[in-house]
Amino acid sequence: MAITILIPTALRAFADAQARVEVEGRTVGEVLAALVARHGALRPHLFDEDGRLRSYVNVYVNDEDCRHLQQTATEVRAGDVVSIVPAIAGGR
Repeated sequence: MAITILIPTALRAFADAQARVEVEGRTVGEVLAALVARHGALRPHLFDEDGRLRSYVNVYVNDEDCRHLQQTATEVRAGDVVSIVPAIAGGR
């Protein structure tokens, strides 16, 4: 089943300049694994050395924050849109 992943501007250089990538998977974890299998340069930006999603990377399925669902175990269905949103720090 095809899931669309939206790639933020800051990470597009690591995904062949693509804004959207379609992958297969049944959970958020599976679709992110498929994404980094295709675009390996994204791996260090999304996952730490232990393979866990970095704390500053927020993932949404159809506008719902996965942290409030089942995190990477959150199920996805054909037609769902997964958005990667890196947290931005700064200011005073």
